Amino acid sequence: MTTQQPSAASSRRPPIRQGERPMRRPQPQASHSHGPSPKGRAKRSAENHGQPGGRTAKLTRKTGETGIFVQIDLDGAGQVRADTGIGFFDHMLAALGRHGGLDLSIVVSGDLHVDDHHTIEDVGIALGEAFYEAIGDKAGIERFGSALVPLDEALCETVIDVSGRPFIAWNVRFEREYVGRMSTEMVEEFFRAFVMSARVTAHINLKAGHNGHHIAEAVFKSFARALRMAVAPDPRQDGVVPSTKGVL
Repeated sequence: MTTQQPSAASSRRPPIRQGERPMRRPQPQASHSHGPSPKGRAKRSAENHGQPGGRTAKLTRKTGETGIFVQIDLDGAGQVRADTGIGFFDHMLAALGRHGGLDLSIVVSGDLHVDDHHTIEDVGIALGEAFYEAIGDKAGIERFGSALVPLDEALCETVIDVSGRPFIAWNVRFEREYVGRMSTEMVEEFFRAFVMSARVTAHINLKAGHNGHHIAEAVFKSFARALRMAVAPDPRQDGVVPSTKGVL
């Protein structure tokens, strides 16, 4: 995968609320940078190749708190480059890519002198936006995916609908505050940010577990496997959007 910076940008949109169906965005228009973004206001650019056989996207997102470059290939081989400054988070992103069949490149400059919140949440936002670009109109995909994944004593189930409606049901608890330098509460924040930006529905339920490392890894792997199933081509739906409405 290359790390060439994108050359096109899409305009900022109002935030998408949980359960709300967003309007399909227009094609990205060219833009020019005018210096650093004000704190709390994101500048992003994206390049989309979201077509069957070429479902890729790359995106940059810059705020006064983080600068993020993301590249994704939905039909990859699980090759991941993750450099977020948080070792355990990098480990989880590697698991997401490997078990999701995604090629990922994620490079972050964040305000880790504050804490890990902005870095992890903003990666979720940027990765979700890149996914949304790459998946395109969703024609010919399975749409639904589910996975029940164990890691020793931990067991997690994730069910996904690539529906165009952002919603997350989260039923996971940790018994410790940190795994490495990553706050365990940020596992939920990452998936919430991803789901809202990717416009998918996800139900994530921990069935068993007490070791924090095992729980987090089971969550990421079950989400990855469910997402992989949901975006896979359905040969019986060749070129057809999997919805009675004809659009997702």
